[in-house]
Amino acid sequence: MKALNQLKTFQRILSEYPADTPLGKFLPGFFRQNKQMGSTDRRVASRLIYNYFRLGSALANLSADDRLMVAEFLCNNQVNSFLQHFKPEWANCIGFTLEDKIDIIKSAYPAFNLADIYPWLDSLSADIDKDAFLKSFFIQPDLFIRVRKGFEQQVKAELKNAEIPFKDEGSNCLTLPNGTRLENIFKNQHWFEVQDYSSQQTARYFKPQRWESWWDACAASGGKSLLLHEQEPDLKLVVSDVRETILANLDERFRQAGINRYQKKILDLTQNPDFIMHDYAFDGIILDAPCTGSGTWGRTPELVTQFNPHRIAFFQRLQQNIARNVVKYLKPGKPLIYITCSAFKAENEENIDFLVKELGLQLEDIQVLKGYERKADTMFVARLLAPGKAEE
Repeated sequence: MKALNQLKTFQRILSEYPADTPLGKFLPGFFRQNKQMGSTDRRVASRLIYNYFRLGSALANLSADDRLMVAEFLCNNQVNSFLQHFKPEWANCIGFTLEDKIDIIKSAYPAFNLADIYPWLDSLSADIDKDAFLKSFFIQPDLFIRVRKGFEQQVKAELKNAEIPFKDEGSNCLTLPNGTRLENIFKNQHWFEVQDYSSQQTARYFKPQRWESWWDACAASGGKSLLLHEQEPDLKLVVSDVRETILANLDERFRQAGINRYQKKILDLTQNPDFIMHDYAFDGIILDAPCTGSGTWGRTPELVTQFNPHRIAFFQRLQQNIARNVVKYLKPGKPLIYITCSAFKAENEENIDFLVKELGLQLEDIQVLKGYERKADTMFVARLLAPGKAEE
């Protein structure tokens, strides 16, 4: 009876879910309207709907209920009552390797094709292992935090007291189980920032020097600026974004981090910003470009089936347009740090070719940050230098 009710709840969520809304925004509203659901009911309902979308477009001709059973089998490695009720023969194999479980699914459904999960494999960056990337969609990403300098012992002590398992990744990065309720553990949220592992790794490409002037051109809520400030607090920092509301979030995060010396500008960088930026020249620019977000869909799998591949070309044009409008403010020989959270080569390597061939920058370093290998987001980062020799 319990499993049947869980299935009915899944069916209701799927039928009411508007495809243009992130699940993370839709589910809280659904649960508020169904206050009779306890915490366990909400947790199971969330698991079922997220796992369902992890199938992407695979077995699209099956019923939603049958696809859910496949997803539950592939996405879990511990026995649960739901699968035991509907597919006891699969529940007995729940501890098998993912490869063995895929073979079981192929035996039951010969049409199952791993490539249908993420149908744009030919668009991926060349360094991405396609098979490993696809299989990562059946594994929920971890939660990562970056601990601020000086608070390492306090954070670890609080996690131990709360009996939360964690792994120290080095460079003040900790891995926690996804779904960890940090607000229930820490009274002092300013001890750390929630930030994906791959995002934290982009900081290795910054290399700021004391007293330099840097511009975080598409700053959003300031995650990369906080990394930059952690490396070198004595910088002249300019942050900008087209969205005024998200810059308000940046102000709050900066306040908590003790950053109070910075300039903030609301800029649409698809347009020439000379009327505001004509007097500026920077020792470094971070361009965390707006993108498809295709490297983060392990966290938001519902976006896979909603995505229109024409958006890849749209974002490539947008990124090139923004890059053209920001690189002219680099001092000779100084770095542009180009970052995306995309897995698509059009937004990554092809844009680096554009920066080199069309804008004259020199490529110094480039990397696909393979988050799929460690339950994190997949991202891309490159460090390029403006033409000319840097001043000594």
